[in-house]
Amino acid sequence: MNVNRKKGPLYLQIKEILKDRILHGEYAINTNIPSEPQLEDEFNVSKITVRNAIKELVQEGYLEKKSGKGTKVIANVTTARLSKGKRFTEVLVEEGHHITKRVLKIKRVELSSESFLYSIFGDHCIQIERVYLLDDEPYIYFTHYVLLDLMEEDLRDLQINSLYRFLEDHNIRLEAFRDEFTVSNAPAHICETLNLEKNTAVLKRIRRSSDIDGKILEYSEGYYNTAKQNYIVTYNDSI
Repeated sequence: MNVNRKKGPLYLQIKEILKDRILHGEYAINTNIPSEPQLEDEFNVSKITVRNAIKELVQEGYLEKKSGKGTKVIANVTTARLSKGKRFTEVLVEEGHHITKRVLKIKRVELSSESFLYSIFGDHCIQIERVYLLDDEPYIYFTHYVLLDLMEEDLRDLQINSLYRFLEDHNIRLEAFRDEFTVSNAPAHICETLNLEKNTAVLKRIRRSSDIDGKILEYSEGYYNTAKQNYIVTYNDSI
């Protein structure tokens, strides 16, 4: 996987990639992550860059490094900004599932005044389509629309491990999240991706995320194949 100096310090980019893999179960708890030489080869960076990335994750409590024994994952949850509860994917990882994400398409969309998105974003936005895989099987199809002034050339070879980290890297700070849930027939292309029969009714989540002034900067639609796995929400006793 490539990292780019234009996006900031290489060790921080690698740190975030490794953290994302931990949070989504690619690196399971109580197992070792790849060795430093393996990570150096994967990211094509120096030994010190990899060591600095690992050092950050050790300090944040995700990894434990012991001489002669490698570097072990000791935690795979994080404090969720969206609520006091655990994130949905964290619950699945804790239950032993493996979550991976794949970006299908990123493009700049010009919006007509007839589009409902026009009232949110104006005449353009960035559209990102992603699929979540649960134990290597397509599970959730997300379409995100975000208020970013990027041109097509800016989107080439763009890699997104975490949507909200990507937005923060582009100076978008989200402070409020509103989710709506309904049951809806999934569009044909989503049924195909999720291996569903045509016009299958599935759980649909609509999210509107806004900044501190209440301006919506993200609108997303997610279709969940709940026949494969229920949508789970857990809460702390303090809520």
